[in-house]
Amino acid sequence: MAQQNSTLTTALTSPGANNGAAANTTERRALYLKLFSGEMFKGFQRNTIARDLVMKRTLQNGKSLQFIYTGRTTAEYHTPGNSILGNSDGAPPVAEKTITCDDLLISSAFVYELDETLAHYDLRGEISKKIGYALAEKYDRKIFRAIAKAARKASPITKSNFVEPGGTQIKVGAAGTNADQAYVATSLINAFYDAAAALDEKGVSGEGRVGVLNPRQYYELIQETGSNGLINRDETGDALQTGNGIVEIAGIKIYKSMNIPFFGRFGTKYGATDGTTPGVTDPGRTGDFVGEAMGDDHNQTVNDYGQQAKFNNSCGLIFQKEAAGVVEAIGPQVQVTSGDISVVYQGDVILGRLAMGADFLNPAAAVELYAGTNTAPTAFG
Repeated sequence: MAQQNSTLTTALTSPGANNGAAANTTERRALYLKLFSGEMFKGFQRNTIARDLVMKRTLQNGKSLQFIYTGRTTAEYHTPGNSILGNSDGAPPVAEKTITCDDLLISSAFVYELDETLAHYDLRGEISKKIGYALAEKYDRKIFRAIAKAARKASPITKSNFVEPGGTQIKVGAAGTNADQAYVATSLINAFYDAAAALDEKGVSGEGRVGVLNPRQYYELIQETGSNGLINRDETGDALQTGNGIVEIAGIKIYKSMNIPFFGRFGTKYGATDGTTPGVTDPGRTGDFVGEAMGDDHNQTVNDYGQQAKFNNSCGLIFQKEAAGVVEAIGPQVQVTSGDISVVYQGDVILGRLAMGADFLNPAAAVELYAGTNTAPTAFG
């Protein structure tokens, strides 16, 4: 009789199991006699948006990549007869920013061959899609943390007599310590205009400016558009609900995401109003991934993405694409085992993988919104 290793059976994916029943119970195939309804929930996923909103480079034959940051230069009058050997003050100053690739990020599932045979749906396609969502979610979260980091930093230019602008942090609402100002549409609108002015003053290009809010903040802004002519809309109706840059304030395209740092959580936070909670009632049955704690990624990655406590008052991001950069050594991929491996285990492992790293580039191009405190969040990294 063939030897079988049973130590990993509890980790197997059993898509036919009713409420995650154990692999050795009669409930393991309970769902196979009915039409599986999982396809109805395909669209119920959080959008991932950050990849195209920052500077992205492909990393090959190395562990890191250098981005060059060039400061401002000056113009001066030429004296007839003098040789021209560059500006007398040595402008423009140049600094280098290195972004290193983090360790390989993976998401995987084991699909038992018989389970797949009995399934009435495209099992591999569904699982692969969820794996892709998991990788994309992590991707966005890293980039948004890097942008918040940028907003708290000084310029990388440190040459004497050259003071370059750094990041910007803007308090949402009037002075006070109530975090609920993060949901007040007029306070958010004022913050966007303050941010646009700050970016203008710091010489940041008007091209590629975006803002990212959580869904409830975004919908508060949409409700305000009916009576507030300061918000520009190119489209109306369903397009406004997408949160993909249709709404603009002061030339800043607004997106919504559940992956931004939001009072120490990702995307939302429920509970009574205080200095770190904006006062939204939990709608119930939200699942354990909604309002997920941010965690301390700085202990698990090469790049420093900050401790959770550093984001306890953060509630939105406004930036231009030069604010942060991302390097990809391995783009999002799906791999599936086959051959002898499939024979031995009578199934396949579906593996999604991604190798990337993110960090800030030009702090002047980043703005962090915060609320619930009169003191701006402190720098890290």
